[in-house]
Amino acid sequence: MPDTPSPNHGFPGRLFVFEGLDGSGKSTQAALLGKWLQSNGYRVFFTEWNSSELVSNTIRRGKKKGLLTPTTFSLLHATDFADRFERKILPPLRAGYLVVCDRYTYTAFVRDAARGCDPAWVRTIYSFAPRPDRVFYFRVPVAVTLKRKLSSRLKMNYYEAGMDLGLSDDLVESYERFQGRLKREYDRISTTDHFRVVDATRPVESIQAELRKDLKPMLANFPTGERLMHDG
Repeated sequence: MPDTPSPNHGFPGRLFVFEGLDGSGKSTQAALLGKWLQSNGYRVFFTEWNSSELVSNTIRRGKKKGLLTPTTFSLLHATDFADRFERKILPPLRAGYLVVCDRYTYTAFVRDAARGCDPAWVRTIYSFAPRPDRVFYFRVPVAVTLKRKLSSRLKMNYYEAGMDLGLSDDLVESYERFQGRLKREYDRISTTDHFRVVDATRPVESIQAELRKDLKPMLANFPTGERLMHDG
């Protein structure tokens, strides 16, 4: 156990969060950091957004049938997160693990606000979730994320492009407009919520080096041991 519990949540473990637009590279960096921490002997638990089995099927069916309003979208994702937090994030934090989250509550704050939900209402729903020890925001222009998306094998989906909001009848144009909304909201809360802003247009290696350097002081007296755990 660490000598001093985190002042942010009071648990022995530490909570590191990765946020950013789709295509910002945050998932790659979160995975690389988790492996590096593991290789240095730390106890690590890795978890991703929307990975709870409780409501994932409901969300998937609702998307497929076009039944999700911004409010139901918000409440379903909050239910998903609450289940995941209680069963998969809180236990390793209590056990003194380093918890690496690929997206946290800030994803909901940004997406729900972009869909017209009241930001204060959304934050109230997630008020049970403690503040992380570090939030890395991978800032990148929308044009870059669009280019990465179009060049990848991943299909651009209806909700990811914000087509449910009627921003445009064209999938790509709707994607640009919706992602622009998300970026503006991320940029806004990056100041109010004290994110560590990362220039995500740089090479993977230099970004990863920056993350490791940033966290090293926090890990100076943190205990090591046991093997890597992974959500799913």
